[in-house]
Amino acid sequence: MGDNQREEVGGGNSDWMSRLPEELLDVPLWNLAIPGSHDSMSFCLDVSSPVLGSESFLLRLIDRLFPCWTRPCIYRWSTSQQSVLRDQCELGIRFLDLRIARKPAGGSRLFFAHGIYTLMTVKEALEELALWLDAHPKEIIIISCSHFESLTDEDHIQLVEFIMSLFSKKLCFSKAVPTLRSCWSRGQQVIVSYDNQQMESQHPELWPMIPYWYADSPDPKKVIAYLEEQKHHGRPDGFYVSGLNLTEDASYILLHPFQNLRKMTTRALSLLLHWTAEQRPGPEGGGVNIVCCDFVGLSRFCWIVIGLNFKLLKAAVSSNHQDEPL
Repeated sequence: MGDNQREEVGGGNSDWMSRLPEELLDVPLWNLAIPGSHDSMSFCLDVSSPVLGSESFLLRLIDRLFPCWTRPCIYRWSTSQQSVLRDQCELGIRFLDLRIARKPAGGSRLFFAHGIYTLMTVKEALEELALWLDAHPKEIIIISCSHFESLTDEDHIQLVEFIMSLFSKKLCFSKAVPTLRSCWSRGQQVIVSYDNQQMESQHPELWPMIPYWYADSPDPKKVIAYLEEQKHHGRPDGFYVSGLNLTEDASYILLHPFQNLRKMTTRALSLLLHWTAEQRPGPEGGGVNIVCCDFVGLSRFCWIVIGLNFKLLKAAVSSNHQDEPL
C-alpha cells in the first residue's frame, strides 16, 4: 500500500475504518490498531463541584476548608481532553474511556468524573455519540464504562436500559469475534465494555472490562519502559489498551506549581509518539491494539495509530510472496 493511500486514510479520519483496504476487513478488531482517548469526558469538568467521595480523606477535608484552592488545582491536573466526543470521533478516536459517577445534588442524573465531576450528563454525551454514528454507518466505537462512583443497583439497571434503548441493533454481542466486515453486515457499530460483572452476566450485549495498561508515572521514559515490560509478558487475547497517559502525584504537583496536565503531556508527546510509531498490531505477543492518549487533538496521534494497520498489510503481502513458487 502506497504512501498516498496511507495519508488518505490517516489524514481524513472521520471515516478511516470504512476506507481500510479489503485485506483488513476480516481481521478481528482486537488485532487492529485503534486510537483511543484517556478520560474522554474530562474536557467538561465542573470546577464548582466537590472532589469525588473516593478521593483521600485528607483531600476531601482540604476541599471542604479551601475549595477555592483545591478545585482549580484538580481541574488543571484532571483535564486530559479538550474536545467533545463528536470532535474526538472526527479526529479518528474509536475507543472512549467513560468514567461514570452519581453527582451530589445531581438528582437521578448520571455524570462523568475525573477528580471532580463533569458538567455534561451521561445521557447528553451518549445521545451526541449516537447522532455521530448515524452519520458514519461504517465506523465502530468501543465504549468503556467504568468506575461507577456512588452508583446504586438501580442506577446500573437504568443506565444499561438506556444504553440498550439508545444503541439497540447497533450493539455488538460479546460472544462475537467482531471484524469490520461482520459488523457492517449486521449494522453493528457499538461495543460496550461494562465494568460490573453482575450487569455484564445478565446482558449478552455487554462486554467484560477491557484491560488497560498504564504506568502511573509522570515520566514518559517510565511509561515506555512499563509498556515494553508488559509486552514481554504477552498481550491479552481480546481487546486491551496501551495507555500513553502520564500520571502526576502530589509531590510532582507541589514541585511544578505553574504547570498543568496539558503542559506535562505536550513536553512528553514527541517521545511517546516515537514509541507508538515503532509498534505493530496483530495477535503476536507484542502486538498493540487500542492505544490511548491525553489531549488527542494536539498531535498526529490518531494518524500514527491508524497508520500502524498498514504494517499488517505489508506482512500479508510479504507472506504471499514467500508462498509463491520460484
